[in-house]
Formats: sequence, structure tokens, C-alpha cells
Amino acid sequence: MDTNVLILLKGLISQGGMIAFFSLIISRAGLFRKILHKSRMSVMDKILVIIFFAGIGILGTYTGIPVRGALANTRIVGVFVGGLIGGPLVGICSGILAGIHRWAIDIGGFTAVSCMISTIAEGCLAALLWKGFQKSRNKWLFAGLAGGAAEILQMVIILLTARPFPDAVELVKIIGLPMILGNAAGISMFIAIAESLYRETEKVAAEHSQKVLKIAQETLPFFQIGFNQETATETARIILKYLKPAAVSFTDTTHCLSHVGLGSDHHKPGTPLKTSLTKKAIQEGEHRIAVLKSEIDCEDPECPLKSAIIVPIKSGRETIGVLKLYRERENAITEVDVEVVSGLASLLALQIEISKLEEQSRLLAKAELRALQSQINPHFLFNAINTVSSFIRTKPEKARELLLDLSDYYRFRLHEPEEYIPLSRELEHVKAYLDIEEARFGEKLKVIFSGKTTLVCPVPPLILQPLVENAVKHGIQKSINGGTVEVSMKTEGRSVIITVTDNGVGIAPERLATLIDGEKGSIGLTNVHNRLINGFGPDYGLNIESTLGEGTRIWMKIPCE
Repeated sequence: MDTNVLILLKGLISQGGMIAFFSLIISRAGLFRKILHKSRMSVMDKILVIIFFAGIGILGTYTGIPVRGALANTRIVGVFVGGLIGGPLVGICSGILAGIHRWAIDIGGFTAVSCMISTIAEGCLAALLWKGFQKSRNKWLFAGLAGGAAEILQMVIILLTARPFPDAVELVKIIGLPMILGNAAGISMFIAIAESLYRETEKVAAEHSQKVLKIAQETLPFFQIGFNQETATETARIILKYLKPAAVSFTDTTHCLSHVGLGSDHHKPGTPLKTSLTKKAIQEGEHRIAVLKSEIDCEDPECPLKSAIIVPIKSGRETIGVLKLYRERENAITEVDVEVVSGLASLLALQIEISKLEEQSRLLAKAELRALQSQINPHFLFNAINTVSSFIRTKPEKARELLLDLSDYYRFRLHEPEEYIPLSRELEHVKAYLDIEEARFGEKLKVIFSGKTTLVCPVPPLILQPLVENAVKHGIQKSINGGTVEVSMKTEGRSVIITVTDNGVGIAPERLATLIDGEKGSIGLTNVHNRLINGFGPDYGLNIESTLGEGTRIWMKIPCE
């Protein structure tokens, strides 16, 4: 290879690399990140991107190396990379701007028109190859080969349009190979650096996402309790541990709830809000950034906190406080800080909403249980009193036992409901009910309790009484010959299977299918079924089997300690 060609090739590769390097230092701005991440750009964003890549092309013209009245240059680097990364509009428009500039300036004489045409053609070629570039796995290799092809196209255009023709041939002999190889290398370097930047950004985003998820996981138990000074302080400590800012603070709408990190000696929980940006964030429901120490409004001149991001925490549409992240330098809040803290505030707000929904659900369940407990069936009461009366003269001791059963029964029903009670207490309540019913029906009703467990099993109250009541009223009472109700228990690992069986009239198949349906089913059985599922999980509801004319079997599985 000719020595001049080698020198020219070396110069072009050096120029291409320098352009790629300095251009990508500039491109670390947010606009270039939008292109890399394929984010939606505004019209002004697109105009700026076109100017950016056209400017790189123009820079390649000005840094060109004079050769036989023309220029060996790196103009294609900006135009072609713009088309591959920015898309067809960027490639074509930057090619037109850089091409017209090449023709308009008085530099590089007889190939001015040829270079204008070839620059526009190369921009159009990049636009055509854009989709293929996006799908390619080795983008730097694709771009380098495509760039080499584009430079071959430029040499052909010079031969076809530049005159005199012999001068064009001599020029192509000198600059052809260096420009094909040198610009292909420059384009490859540009794309490789851009890909490295993209992977770095993705890595940072993944790391921050992982930190946010860890913070959300560790703070979940706190904000389920509520948004107060204690939970805010614990959450601030966790955020400080993972994100490592200078300090983290929470406020409600009027006072500081917590401050962890630098400045905690004078940023005290309980003090009224002072920062005007914090008040604006609460009033307007949008984040605010304090870029200067003066905007933090701290009265302590020695305060080390010099910039902050302030993000509102919302409950529904209402702002209930803010999360603040501080830095030790002025103007130190980055886009990543804004995104991470905004995401955290949204997650914490979601946790607060979930805790409110859980509290409402718990209160609703408690209200339903209270309503169920307070339901006093007058017919049962009158029948029980009549049964006791009938035993007073003939069997006074039995009457006394029944009165105690009746007293225990209604004391349980009227007692303030608890979320869980021992299984033994639930069984005592059921026995009191069945003792009364057995005395009332006489020989028509027989009650059997079988099995036992040594496990400690907390259960929701009133999960058995509706089952045995259903067996007596709808199973045995409707049977001409009466029957038997059996309550049995069987230990299975760390669980207990409780079964209520009767040999009464049974349930018709069409009714059985809707028995624990919320709208058409039995209110008592549906209530028990839902409370079991809510308390223990979807595998712990009621199971019902019944044959018309033969009887019914209902069982449940209870997890024990």
C-alpha cells in the first residue's frame, strides 16, 4: 500500500475516533439518552438531534485533509450514525444539512457538488438501513460494514459527477481506500461507545431498580402500620442504607416526621415545615428540586445539606406528606435521583393505600362478625326457655345444666368479637348449642363428638356453630325420623380436619352448587367460608358433600401452631 495512502488512512481513523469520543462526551446529556432508550421525542428534541448529527458531519468537513483540490474527510460519521441511531428523519435531514454546507463553502473545489450529492445519499442509505440496524445483534459490526458500503457509494458518485474525469479517477485512487476503511472504523467506534453508554445506563437503572425493590420489601411492614413518626424514621433509615445520600427526611403536611443522616442534630422531628419548596410540593402535588443551599431554608449556617429532591407522598389524590433526599453538594440532584425518589414515593404511597384497604377489610370483617354474633334468634330463645321449663319439675338438675348452657351460649354471642379464639372455646360454644337442641328434640336428635387434638389451633369465632345449626335446622328437623349430628376432629400433620356430618334430608344438587355463593347461598355458611379463606388462605374454605335423602357432610381444614 502507498505510504501516502497509509498516512491518510491513519489520519482519517484518528479523526473519526476523536469525533466519536468528543461527540459522545457531549451526548451524555439527557437528549441523547432519549435516543438510546428510544423514548418519545418532541418536535424540538428531533430538531436538536438533527442539528447535533449534522454538526458532527460539518465538523468532519472542516477537519478534512486536503488532497488534489478535494478533501479526505470524516463527514459521513455524523450523518450515517445519526441515521442509524436517530432514525430515517435524522439521517436524511442531517445528510441534507451537512451536504449543502459542503457545497456552499469555498473549500475543496471540483468535488463540491459530488460530495453534496454523496452526503445526502449516505444519509438516505442510513435511513434505509435503520430497521436492520435496530434488529442486528452486533451493531458496531453492522454499522462499520454499512459505513464502508456508503463510502464506496460516495466514490462511485465522485467518478460519475466530478469533472474533469481523469482528476476524479486520480482522487479516488488516493482517498478511496483510506476513506472507506477509516470512516467505517470511525462509525464502528461511535456505535461501540454509544452501545457502551447504553449498557452502562441500563446497568445503573437495574441497580437502582433492585435497590428500590429491596427498600420496598423492607419497608412494607412499617407502612402497613401507618404513616407516622415511628414508621417514617424506620423507612428513612432503610433508604439511607441502600441509596447512601447525605440524609433522608419525611414530613406530613405541617411538621417534620423524621430526619436521618447529616444535619439530624438540628433537623428535628416535630418541628414545623420551613422550606418553601416543601410547602409548594405539598400544595401542588409535584416534586421540587432545591439546587442551592439557600433553597433548603435551614437556619443553621453550618448545615452540610446543600441540595435536595422533594417528592410528595399521596393517598389517593390527596398529598399527605413528602419524602426528601439530600446531597452534600449544590446542584447535585441528578435525573436518576428524581426517578428513584419519585418511584419510591409512589411505592410507599401504594403501601399506605394497601394498609388502609386491609384495615377497612379487617373492620368490615369485624363488623360482619359482630352482626353475626349479635343476631339473637327469638325462636331459638323461646324454644330453649320452653325446654328448660319442661325439665324444671321432672329433671331440675338437667334444667339447671340447660340454663348454664343457654347462659354460656348468649354470653359468647354478645361478647366483643375477637379476631381469633382457641378451637377449644369454639367447641364449648357448639356443645352448649347442641346440648340445648338435643334436650329440645329428645330422641329425634342424637349428637356425637368424636376425635380430639393436642395441637393449639387459633380459629376465627363462629366457624362451627353455623354448620351445626344448618345440620339441625335443615337436615334433622326436616326429617320425619330425626337423625344424628356428628362433630369430629382428625389431626393431619400440623393441621386439624373438622367435620360436621348429619344423616338428615340432604341437599338438592342445584342448591348444593350455590350453597356458599355470596349472592344466592346460605349467609351463615358463606360468611364462614370467606372468613376461613381470608384468615388462612384460598386452600382453607368449606368443603360440602350431600346426597338428597341421605345427609350432608361439611368439613374444613384448620392450620395449627
